[in-house]
Amino acid sequence: MSMSRRSFLKGAATAAGAVTASSFASGLVRAEPSAARSANVAGTTLAQVGVAGPPRANGYRPLTAGRAWPLYVRQELAPAKAARESARTALASFVQMTDIHITDVQSPARFEYVHPIQGPAFRPQEALGTQGAVALIRRINSLPGGPFTGRGFDCVISTGDNTDNHEIVELEWFLRMLSGGTIDPNTGARNRFEGVQATGSALYWRPELDEPDIYKERGLPHIRGFLHAAIRPHRSPGLNAPWYSVFGNHDDQFLGTVPNHILDWMYLSDVKFDLPGTDPTAQAIGRALSTDPSSIGPLLTKLKTTGPTIPTTADGRRRPYAAREYVRRHFDPSITGPGPVGHGFADPDGPTWYRFQIAPGVLGIAMNTTNSLGIADGSISERQVDWIERQIASHRDELVIVFSHHTSKSMGVRTPNPETPGERQYTGGHLASRLKRHTNVIAWVNGHTHRNEMIPHRGSSPKHSFWEINTASHIDFPQLARIIEVTDNRDGTLSIFTPLIEADSPYAADASDLSQTGLASLYREISLNDIHLDPEHMGKVHDRNCELLLANPFK
Repeated sequence: MSMSRRSFLKGAATAAGAVTASSFASGLVRAEPSAARSANVAGTTLAQVGVAGPPRANGYRPLTAGRAWPLYVRQELAPAKAARESARTALASFVQMTDIHITDVQSPARFEYVHPIQGPAFRPQEALGTQGAVALIRRINSLPGGPFTGRGFDCVISTGDNTDNHEIVELEWFLRMLSGGTIDPNTGARNRFEGVQATGSALYWRPELDEPDIYKERGLPHIRGFLHAAIRPHRSPGLNAPWYSVFGNHDDQFLGTVPNHILDWMYLSDVKFDLPGTDPTAQAIGRALSTDPSSIGPLLTKLKTTGPTIPTTADGRRRPYAAREYVRRHFDPSITGPGPVGHGFADPDGPTWYRFQIAPGVLGIAMNTTNSLGIADGSISERQVDWIERQIASHRDELVIVFSHHTSKSMGVRTPNPETPGERQYTGGHLASRLKRHTNVIAWVNGHTHRNEMIPHRGSSPKHSFWEINTASHIDFPQLARIIEVTDNRDGTLSIFTPLIEADSPYAADASDLSQTGLASLYREISLNDIHLDPEHMGKVHDRNCELLLANPFK
């Protein structure tokens, strides 16, 4: 259902300024508070956003409510005309989640000990991933719709790295979160936590031990009962809107970087490796993860006899899933909730990419940009690109938004993909050039980099141009998702609004509150205090809350 700007919800928009363009070239500039006056910004970062409070004596920084991020008007692809404020009509409104990285933290198939070299190998907050993700779902469900249009959400799409280590149990937790029901975030022993945070070295945050570790040295607290609470069953309400998902590299292969099958024995092992950070083997594995993942096999085989190891309870639910099984699980009758059977996938035994209707007149295309050769970055197969172009051409009377895990900049892999033998692999630059052949493509939405970024792709004419919308993750701070609203400005242009949202949990965490909501707050605040925190994940301020202008291809 479309609506006029005049009927949009009134709200607390005076807290959110806007920045408009001083020149067509820059597309950015000074605040213009009236631009968001009619928006209902409550629950978005246009109203307030979590920031680091003053550090305590031990260096720990509590999370606190900070000033809103402003709205930026981006005019690189089309000029903003004043009359659009009162004339625009809503075409679509949806939410993008990305890089949730639901993690079986007790799995023996992990390399936590390389985190001094590869930071994402261990995150102190990772045991609370399901609680944090459910808090995000609650936030999405609580919002009446897009703040600038008031249109209820047409759908939610998660753009990859839905799981961390493509284990079947991680996939089960992810799907249960989106569809609703009880999540039991525990593997191995039923009566105890067996991950490195319980019995590992001082290289990790060990919240229940009195002994020091490198995270407690930075002020992370001692929290008795934390690990027991982390693996306690809890419930997700499921999403109220139809939902869809796409593949990420972590959904496709071992830890997102290691070729499939060469280390499958680790998933069902009864020991976890825990090497000192100074161990030459740990350093060699850390380097190999980014340079030559296939060489890890011999290193791990040797460690099976030399150790050091931590005993763990083997669990068949940790087995890795294949791409086809990922698709089939979306058709499981127990995976319910709004949306079509299969949640976008056309056939249980069909391809890993699909098209879906976002809203009347707005088509979505979900791509698979993973390369199973053991490489974190992506590519896309020749057959898939040809299929995408056919879909765009056959729906030339509709606006098209494409979705992938990888960004155009992170699709540089040209090596063959074992999943598509004999097919040529294309880069992100090539895919962008193919998309620009069509006037009705308006946006490419993705994740992977854990960083907010807006990229204007200029084509041969304004109508052959589109925006790339890259969104930060929901595992690393600042733990965000994004609302995307598409409007017809009735002046020959379209606007795409991109306000960011946070999870529905209190900013200030209380270490004594181990309820589901309390754990979700700890998930956010602990991520803020991760020793590997990267401020670049927030992106530049003009890559967060935006109004992206572009030519209307049908005017």
